[in-house]
Amino acid sequence: MTAESGPVCTSEHCLTCGDVAVQVRVVRLLPDGLAVVDTGQGLEEVSVALVSVATGDTILVHAGEAIAVLEPDPAGEVTR
Repeated sequence: MTAESGPVCTSEHCLTCGDVAVQVRVVRLLPDGLAVVDTGQGLEEVSVALVSVATGDTILVHAGEAIAVLEPDPAGEVTR
């Protein structure tokens, strides 16, 4: 990704920039509609401009953009 289109990928391949949406956990909110997320394989910066999120939320990310906030169900599983 480029700075003009969204968060800049700092590694050779970002998990959240792939062809599928992935579940990640919000670690820290940043200015300008961005957040640092834990992918389970490391930390990445993604856009959260389209959703309302808080630190600790689990979100669904596609192409570096958060597209949904996932809610835990009573069994502790995260669902949409």
